[in-house]
Amino acid sequence: MSENSATSKPIVNRLVVIGLGLIGSSLAKAARELGFAQQVVGISRRQSTLEIALQAGVIDRAEASLADVASELTTGDLVVIGVPTLTVAQVLKDCRDLLAADVSITDVASVKGSVVAAAKSLYGQMPPQLVPGHPIAGSEKSGVTAANSKLFAEHRIILTPNQNTGQQHLDLVTQLWTATGAIVSNMDVREHDEILAATSHLPHFLAYSLVDTLAAMGDNREIFRYAAGGFRDFTRIAASDPVMWRDIALANRESILTILDQVMDNFKEMRSAIEAGDQDYLMATFTRARDARNHFGKILESKALQTGIQSAMTEKTINYVVSPGGNAQADLRVPGDKSMSHRSIMLGSLAEGMTEVTGFLEGEDSLATLQSFRDMGVQIEGPDQGRVVIHGVGLQGLKAPSKPLYLGNSGTSIRLLSGLLAGQSFDTELTGDESLSGRPMGRVADPLREMGAQIETAEGGRPPLKIKGGQTLKAIDYSMPMASAQVKSCVLLAGLYAQGTTSVVEPAPTRDHTERMLRGFGYQVSSQGSKASLSGGGSLNATRIDVPADISSAAFFMVAAAIVPGSDIMLRHVGVNPTRVGVINILRQMGTSIELSNQTEVGGEPVADIRVRYAPLQGIDIPEDQVPLAIDEFPVLFVAAACAQGTTVLTGAEELRVKESDRIQSMADGLITLGIDAQPTADGIKIVGGQLGSGEVQSHDDHRIAMAFTIAALRSSGTIVVREANNVATSFPDFVGLARQIGLNIELTQSQ
Repeated sequence: MSENSATSKPIVNRLVVIGLGLIGSSLAKAARELGFAQQVVGISRRQSTLEIALQAGVIDRAEASLADVASELTTGDLVVIGVPTLTVAQVLKDCRDLLAADVSITDVASVKGSVVAAAKSLYGQMPPQLVPGHPIAGSEKSGVTAANSKLFAEHRIILTPNQNTGQQHLDLVTQLWTATGAIVSNMDVREHDEILAATSHLPHFLAYSLVDTLAAMGDNREIFRYAAGGFRDFTRIAASDPVMWRDIALANRESILTILDQVMDNFKEMRSAIEAGDQDYLMATFTRARDARNHFGKILESKALQTGIQSAMTEKTINYVVSPGGNAQADLRVPGDKSMSHRSIMLGSLAEGMTEVTGFLEGEDSLATLQSFRDMGVQIEGPDQGRVVIHGVGLQGLKAPSKPLYLGNSGTSIRLLSGLLAGQSFDTELTGDESLSGRPMGRVADPLREMGAQIETAEGGRPPLKIKGGQTLKAIDYSMPMASAQVKSCVLLAGLYAQGTTSVVEPAPTRDHTERMLRGFGYQVSSQGSKASLSGGGSLNATRIDVPADISSAAFFMVAAAIVPGSDIMLRHVGVNPTRVGVINILRQMGTSIELSNQTEVGGEPVADIRVRYAPLQGIDIPEDQVPLAIDEFPVLFVAAACAQGTTVLTGAEELRVKESDRIQSMADGLITLGIDAQPTADGIKIVGGQLGSGEVQSHDDHRIAMAFTIAALRSSGTIVVREANNVATSFPDFVGLARQIGLNIELTQSQ
């Protein structure tokens, strides 16, 4: 059971459970065993059910109706409605007539729209004391005899409060479910019913229908006798309570019918393909479905592996507790380059023919890009141990997605895709998580509008981006006001669809992966000094791409070696593109011993093994021409500066303020907490080296901030607690494992 799952201190005075089915009785049993209710009262119309519950120790007290206990209930008491969905309205009527306004109420129905509608009808509005809820947990067994106090541990509980919900009631219900070991999250009512219709309700109905169909066939004994494991696994849910599923079908009718119609249309297409012997359709459908399932599985698995302690579906905050010390000695290969992984999917999808990618980074950001192109009709096999096969559709072959493209936390995905999608014939919408939704998109939207694109943004020029298709793009000569590889790439990719020659002039050199990879796909791109140009109307030819290890990921271990006496770290097959080696140049200037060996070129990209050993660091004025070459590596370079003798000054890095977080302010705040003199400026920071202490730092959901302060513990005098480290998996799935190899002692904890 997870942290905070058990307690000896009561959370509620009386827990009144109306309906002792599997969910209600399991909650009651958990409350008694874990001690988070002073008294557990069970209510059921069946005397036999109450007797069994008392004898089994599920409840403390049995009553036939709410009226028998209502007058005793007050603040701190909680009524849980555990009856079938269509019966909830009648119980709510009793609650309205019998309960004081300070008594908290929740329910466990699988459909929330009908519960909210009934409550509004009875009370005239959503009563503040009602917190609609849905535990996503269950079993084929039902009733009080199946009560299981661990049923909810590491399972999701969805609450659907609204603006009328009283905070004290919401807090009480949240604490109750958390005490069972459940993972509690909040959701809009309509969104809940639509999602559950697709992921829970429809699979049950398909299972019921399949079993009913086969059971009606001639000698069904033979059918069931020889049924394989897949059939048994899929149809297991058809053994669930029929009354409950009848009620769900009727209560969530609209959402279920919508998704059911879509599935039936797909079944008809599949039937036609089988009848016609359409091998291509069947292969594409099965491959697309298999890889989409594997994609979601990898995302969930990476979260589970990243945390090491939580289920794949958790939304709790992950914190790193890092003890001081570590020898910083190892021979490592970090994951594949994220920038190249993104671009390999994009350009491979737009190429003609089959592109094979090896070394692909299987992190959430790259997988979000991959899934987006699947959503636009591209057949993509994998990833399987870093190998991806992309069946390109050509520059004009993408299809309109059926829903907004969700890009998670990936700024690269949303900015580069906006350029590609500006020239398509169909409308698209690009969305992301809370962090991405707060990041500015005007830097790409403005030049795209100059080219003739129609793009709408949310308030403040932030996501979601709505891009109208069917626009004729014109080429532009764009001088970027700020050096940014993402903006440069966005404009160049839009230029593929523009009439004429599109040029981008950058104020300082930035990574040139887009230009190099376009050339690798046979597309002519000219680079003259700070200007990159291409003409629209060409085509991309499939190729093979070997993605080297990511220097941005390697940077954390380069700094680890740079700050620990006696260190020696070898980093294998790292991409050393000249536009990405700022971290090497800066560390060398500070005094670090760095050697490159086995230098070669793979797919137009230079790679090398990098050996880093300790030497005393000196503070420096970081040359401004190195800033664009190390823009993603500065959080961990600030840690090196904190361990150096003297003062390090950074200027010309205002872009750091519009990354996943304001990285200048985030790092300054954390370093100050750890006892370092760090003075942020508008476009940089001044850091005076000293002794790193201990303390609690906030990463602000920024993976690079979290990893930088983790590395800082190698030279700290005490424990560093890094808050909000969930997003580390987005760019570096096995960071914790590799950090432990160099001697870091990292404990992972959870918090609400």
